[in-house]
Amino acid sequence: MKAIQKEVHALPELKDAKPSLGAGLAGFLRRAVFSVKLMLTEKELLTFALLQWACIAAGYFLWVQMIGWIPEEAWRQAAQDKTDRLYNIILFLWSFVCVGLVAFPLGMLSGCMGAVHVQHRLGRESTIYGCLKMVAPRAWPLWIFHWIDGWWTVNRILDRLPKKNDRRTPAQKALSEALYYAWKVATIGILPALVTGRGLVDAAKRSVDLVRKKFADILILRAGYSALCWILGVGTYIGTIFFFIKFPDLVNFKAPVESQIYKFYFWAGVPITAAVGVVMLFLRPIYVISSCDIYADYVKERDENLVLPAPPGGSPEISAMIAVIIIAAAAALVIKFLIDIGTLGGAAAGPGI
Repeated sequence: MKAIQKEVHALPELKDAKPSLGAGLAGFLRRAVFSVKLMLTEKELLTFALLQWACIAAGYFLWVQMIGWIPEEAWRQAAQDKTDRLYNIILFLWSFVCVGLVAFPLGMLSGCMGAVHVQHRLGRESTIYGCLKMVAPRAWPLWIFHWIDGWWTVNRILDRLPKKNDRRTPAQKALSEALYYAWKVATIGILPALVTGRGLVDAAKRSVDLVRKKFADILILRAGYSALCWILGVGTYIGTIFFFIKFPDLVNFKAPVESQIYKFYFWAGVPITAAVGVVMLFLRPIYVISSCDIYADYVKERDENLVLPAPPGGSPEISAMIAVIIIAAAAALVIKFLIDIGTLGGAAAGPGI
């Protein structure tokens, strides 16, 4: 995955031919016409989008619970002693697990969106069961890819937030943004390739080749999608501020910061979840369908079969599901153990779920 990111980042076209804001938005809207028509025709796309929204919201509030479990005294100690990394490690591992747990249903549901497009492209009837049946054998690579992509996305979002004592130079920030953009461009063909039967490594290689062959189409699509997400992200940041101004009783900003951390993150989830809903219900379906459409054109030009036969034998979807259950059970046991020994015994005051 790092290799394909670097390969696409090194393409001179990526630096010289980046579309303007207007061109990106116009191109995205042109793609949206076909995608919206398909969404109105194939109603299961809305079901998949709603379920994705629910998964991300559940994952966020699950992650927030760890903040509530960490005692107020621990936050104070961590602020005073920069070498105390215990709770940093706990939060890091918990964040990684939460992203992984959400990545499984998110990957399957994104794959189902791609399956709807494939079925439509082949002139076949699309159903929820049919899409799940098509995607299920690809459960493992879809999960792994969305776990990696989700982790990088979450870290990039956090990295963009304003910080105290941020010592990075503008050049370093620009490089981080460029590498993330290259990652998103490089991986645009992985989802449709996985859905249609390719392995993860093969899908990654084909995605890079897709970028080379369909560079203009992909860059315009990504530029428009990124621009709209940026606008929504800035709006969410501002909206969160006004949300707390409108409802001042939710968080006491005059109290010690450590006592309000859990309340802040819990209630900040309201505007964040609303913004995620806009992305998952409107922008992301258009992006996924459009990327699948570009990939299908690419396959047609190569005179290849769009869909490969399912791998013989085995039930990869069952083994992937078992792995998810094991991770979830292990996380639950670790939390129970930490609570039992008193490490997470002092939950911060605030609403629970």
